[in-house]
Amino acid sequence: MRILGIDPGYAIIGYGLLDYVNSRFHTAGYGAITTDAETPFSQRLVIIDDKIDKLYEAAKPDAISIEKLYFVNNVTTGIAVAEARGIILMRAERHGIPVYEYTPLQVKQAVTGYGKAEKAQVM
Repeated sequence: MRILGIDPGYAIIGYGLLDYVNSRFHTAGYGAITTDAETPFSQRLVIIDDKIDKLYEAAKPDAISIEKLYFVNNVTTGIAVAEARGIILMRAERHGIPVYEYTPLQVKQAVTGYGKAEKAQVM
């Protein structure tokens, strides 16, 4: 099984690709899709759409794991991330890839064993 994990954003979309074979995970790839801050937001969404589409074509994942959107402090940034996340989800649907969503707490708990881990601990 091949799983593509995605950390959504609009400036940086992080991703990791894992193969699960014989009860073991193996890293198959990782990287980031980036957009330039000087680029108008609507064009950034087009760039995200193109790059996500190419990533799905190249990686051929069996499933996608993506973080559920959660924001408290900056609603404006949260809305922009939600728009980019919508493209990521739409492309998954068009490629017929099932999507599994997890809260930041669930991701941190799974990766570090502590649901309130700092970013450096998760990395």
